[in-house]
Amino acid sequence: FFHFLFFPEINDGEGHPSSSHQTLKGTSKWATSLENLLEDPEGVKRFREFLKKEFSEENVLFWLACEEFKKTQGKKQMQEKAKEIYMTFLSSKASSQVNVEGQSRLSETILETPHPLMFQKLQDQIFNLMKYDSYSRFLKSDIFLNQKKSEEQEENSPEAQTAAKRASRIYNT
Repeated sequence: FFHFLFFPEINDGEGHPSSSHQTLKGTSKWATSLENLLEDPEGVKRFREFLKKEFSEENVLFWLACEEFKKTQGKKQMQEKAKEIYMTFLSSKASSQVNVEGQSRLSETILETPHPLMFQKLQDQIFNLMKYDSYSRFLKSDIFLNQKKSEEQEENSPEAQTAAKRASRIYNT
Protein backbone atom coordinates (compact mmCIF):
# COMPACT_ATOMS: atom_id res chain seq x y z
CA PHE A 1 0.00 0.00 0.00
CA PHE A 2 1.04 3.55 -0.66
CA HIS A 3 0.23 6.41 1.66
CA PHE A 4 0.05 9.89 0.22
CA LEU A 5 0.89 12.77 2.48
CA PHE A 6 -0.25 16.05 1.08
CA PHE A 7 1.21 18.18 3.86
CA PRO A 8 4.29 16.47 5.24
CA GLU A 9 5.74 18.17 8.28
CA ILE A 10 9.07 19.72 7.45
CA ASN A 11 11.72 19.31 10.12
CA ASP A 12 14.92 21.23 10.59
CA GLY A 13 17.06 18.15 11.05
CA GLU A 14 16.69 18.02 14.82
CA GLY A 15 13.08 16.94 14.71
CA HIS A 16 11.66 20.46 15.21
CA PRO A 17 9.18 21.75 12.65
CA SER A 18 10.92 24.39 10.58
CA SER A 19 9.77 27.97 10.39
CA SER A 20 7.01 28.35 7.84
CA HIS A 21 8.51 31.65 6.69
CA GLN A 22 11.02 29.80 4.52
CA THR A 23 8.32 27.91 2.65
CA LEU A 24 5.81 30.73 2.14
CA LYS A 25 5.62 32.08 -1.38
CA GLY A 26 3.57 34.63 -3.29
CA THR A 27 0.39 35.90 -1.69
CA SER A 28 0.89 33.83 1.47
CA LYS A 29 4.17 35.62 2.06
CA TRP A 30 2.74 39.03 1.10
CA ALA A 31 -0.04 38.57 3.64
CA THR A 32 2.43 38.10 6.53
CA SER A 33 3.86 41.64 6.35
CA LEU A 34 4.27 44.71 4.20
CA GLU A 35 8.05 44.14 4.40
CA ASN A 36 7.63 40.72 2.74
CA LEU A 37 5.37 42.22 0.10
CA LEU A 38 7.91 44.93 -0.72
CA GLU A 39 10.75 42.38 -0.97
CA ASP A 40 8.96 40.53 -3.78
CA PRO A 41 9.05 42.20 -7.23
CA GLU A 42 5.70 40.59 -8.13
CA GLY A 43 4.24 41.80 -4.83
CA VAL A 44 5.45 45.34 -5.52
CA LYS A 45 3.92 45.15 -9.00
CA ARG A 46 0.50 44.08 -7.64
CA PHE A 47 0.64 46.60 -4.78
CA ARG A 48 1.42 49.40 -7.27
CA GLU A 49 -1.52 48.28 -9.41
CA PHE A 50 -3.74 48.54 -6.34
CA LEU A 51 -2.36 51.92 -5.22
CA LYS A 52 -2.80 53.29 -8.74
CA LYS A 53 -6.53 52.57 -8.41
CA GLU A 54 -6.50 54.34 -5.04
CA PHE A 55 -4.59 57.31 -6.50
CA SER A 56 -1.71 56.79 -4.06
CA GLU A 57 0.89 54.96 -6.14
CA GLU A 58 3.36 57.76 -5.35
CA ASN A 59 3.72 56.34 -1.82
CA VAL A 60 5.26 53.05 -2.91
CA LEU A 61 7.25 54.77 -5.68
CA PHE A 62 8.72 57.17 -3.10
CA TRP A 63 9.52 54.29 -0.74
CA LEU A 64 11.25 52.35 -3.54
CA ALA A 65 13.17 55.47 -4.65
CA CYS A 66 14.42 55.95 -1.06
CA GLU A 67 15.53 52.31 -0.87
CA GLU A 68 17.44 52.76 -4.11
CA PHE A 69 18.88 56.08 -2.89
CA LYS A 70 20.43 54.41 0.20
CA LYS A 71 22.57 52.26 -2.14
CA THR A 72 23.83 55.24 -4.16
CA GLN A 73 27.60 55.72 -4.15
CA GLY A 74 29.46 58.98 -4.76
CA LYS A 75 28.49 62.52 -3.77
CA LYS A 76 27.61 63.64 -7.30
CA GLN A 77 25.28 60.67 -7.92
CA MET A 78 23.73 61.19 -4.48
CA GLN A 79 23.10 64.85 -5.22
CA GLU A 80 21.48 63.98 -8.55
CA LYS A 81 19.29 61.23 -7.05
CA ALA A 82 18.37 63.34 -4.02
CA LYS A 83 17.30 66.18 -6.31
CA GLU A 84 15.28 63.75 -8.43
CA ILE A 85 13.50 62.40 -5.33
CA TYR A 86 12.91 65.91 -4.03
CA MET A 87 11.54 67.21 -7.35
CA THR A 88 9.40 64.11 -7.99
CA PHE A 89 7.93 63.53 -4.53
CA LEU A 90 8.65 66.32 -2.03
CA SER A 91 8.71 69.73 -3.68
CA SER A 92 5.51 71.76 -3.64
CA LYS A 93 5.53 71.46 -7.45
CA ALA A 94 6.24 67.70 -7.42
CA SER A 95 4.44 65.66 -10.06
CA SER A 96 3.88 62.74 -7.65
CA GLN A 97 3.85 64.55 -4.33
CA VAL A 98 3.68 62.41 -1.18
CA ASN A 99 1.99 63.71 1.92
CA VAL A 100 4.53 63.80 4.76
CA GLU A 101 4.83 65.79 7.96
CA GLY A 102 7.29 68.67 7.89
CA GLN A 103 7.11 68.86 4.12
CA SER A 104 6.55 72.60 4.09
CA ARG A 105 9.86 73.07 5.93
CA LEU A 106 11.76 71.02 3.35
CA SER A 107 13.78 73.04 0.93
CA GLU A 108 16.31 72.40 -1.77
CA THR A 109 19.11 73.29 0.66
CA ILE A 110 18.99 69.72 2.02
CA LEU A 111 20.17 68.57 -1.41
CA GLU A 112 23.55 70.27 -1.04
CA THR A 113 24.81 67.81 1.57
CA PRO A 114 23.19 64.48 0.73
CA HIS A 115 23.68 61.38 2.87
CA PRO A 116 22.22 57.86 2.49
CA LEU A 117 19.63 58.27 5.26
CA MET A 118 18.54 61.84 4.54
CA PHE A 119 15.05 60.69 3.53
CA GLN A 120 14.73 57.99 6.21
CA LYS A 121 12.22 59.82 8.47
CA LEU A 122 9.99 60.65 5.50
CA GLN A 123 10.35 57.13 4.13
CA ASP A 124 9.32 55.73 7.53
CA GLN A 125 6.25 58.00 7.57
CA ILE A 126 5.21 56.75 4.13
CA PHE A 127 5.92 53.13 5.11
CA ASN A 128 3.66 53.48 8.16
CA LEU A 129 0.99 55.19 6.10
CA MET A 130 1.02 52.26 3.66
CA LYS A 131 1.27 49.67 6.44
CA TYR A 132 -1.63 50.95 8.52
CA ASP A 133 -3.79 52.20 5.68
CA SER A 134 -3.49 50.88 2.14
CA TYR A 135 -1.79 47.53 2.92
CA SER A 136 -4.78 46.16 4.85
CA ARG A 137 -7.11 47.26 2.05
CA PHE A 138 -4.78 45.68 -0.50
CA LEU A 139 -5.13 42.30 1.27
CA LYS A 140 -8.91 42.53 0.76
CA SER A 141 -8.67 43.83 -2.82
CA ASP A 142 -9.60 41.98 -6.00
CA ILE A 143 -6.01 42.34 -7.22
CA PHE A 144 -4.70 40.41 -4.20
CA LEU A 145 -7.56 37.90 -4.01
CA ASN A 146 -7.41 37.09 -7.75
CA GLN A 147 -3.64 36.57 -7.52
CA LYS A 148 -4.18 34.29 -4.52
CA LYS A 149 -6.89 32.34 -6.36
CA SER A 150 -4.70 31.82 -9.43
CA GLU A 151 -1.83 30.60 -7.20
CA GLU A 152 -4.19 28.15 -5.51
CA GLN A 153 -5.43 26.90 -8.89
CA GLU A 154 -1.83 26.33 -9.99
CA GLU A 155 -1.11 24.40 -6.79
CA ASN A 156 -4.22 22.29 -7.29
CA SER A 157 -3.66 21.59 -10.97
CA PRO A 158 -3.35 17.87 -11.89
CA GLU A 159 0.36 18.30 -12.75
CA ALA A 160 1.12 19.88 -9.36
CA GLN A 161 -0.84 17.21 -7.50
CA THR A 162 0.91 14.40 -9.32
CA ALA A 163 4.29 15.92 -8.49
CA ALA A 164 3.25 16.41 -4.86
CA LYS A 165 2.08 12.79 -4.64
CA ARG A 166 5.34 11.55 -6.10
CA ALA A 167 7.34 13.79 -3.78
CA SER A 168 5.51 12.76 -0.64
CA ARG A 169 4.99 9.04 -1.29
CA ILE A 170 5.94 6.77 1.57
CA TYR A 171 6.54 3.09 0.93
CA ASN A 172 5.37 0.74 3.66
CA THR A 173 7.14 -2.58 3.56
